[in-house]
Amino acid sequence: MIEELENKLGYSFKNKSILVQSLKHRSYISINSEERNNSNERLEFLGDSVLSFIVSKHLYKSFSVQPEGELSKMRSILVSGDNLCQIARKLNLGKFILISEYEERSGGREKDSILEDCMEAVIGAVYMDGGIIKTQNIIRNIFLENCETVLSEKKNSNYKSELLELVQSFGVEPPTYEISREEGPEHDKMFTVNVIIKGRVIAEGKANSKKKAEQVASSIALGIIRNDKKFFK
Repeated sequence: MIEELENKLGYSFKNKSILVQSLKHRSYISINSEERNNSNERLEFLGDSVLSFIVSKHLYKSFSVQPEGELSKMRSILVSGDNLCQIARKLNLGKFILISEYEERSGGREKDSILEDCMEAVIGAVYMDGGIIKTQNIIRNIFLENCETVLSEKKNSNYKSELLELVQSFGVEPPTYEISREEGPEHDKMFTVNVIIKGRVIAEGKANSKKKAEQVASSIALGIIRNDKKFFK
């Protein structure tokens, strides 16, 4: 199975164990009495940063006339949870994820949050095993090959990026987000996220992942600000 995933990625790991670790969901760790750090969460943290850097570099070089704000919006689309899930499904990544039997019965292999996190962890694993150039090649092949098409299709649906651009146009500090509530069992959590501008909670969003909840909150905040011409006065 590892070799099959390597073929899909177009990269052969020198250290196979790091690829295995990138596939370990925390539910798998708990039933196998492994330490929390053996899950894919640390690699996910790393992969998120590596992906953002490589995509930023690509956009900077490829779209030389675009201002910083537009580049930021484009990056947000390409590294969004929706795009990560789409790539993960193209790779059939769910097939390879190591999860508990309970999580599997609840549809864990197709959950957006699990696919998104695992995709970032795999990127982190490639970086740790092969370095920046190998990682850059893989991201170029699986994330950036149809970059312009993805941007064209999704440019109007990234509310968080739109909100950032709108707020910055008024010379105001960027919005911040905080989780106000987490509800439900581990395998089926619902998150409520507040969007905060100038120290005030402007709106809240609720969804089954933090990133989706941020998008919902951003969409509501956009409506509030656009309907109130004196909002920043």
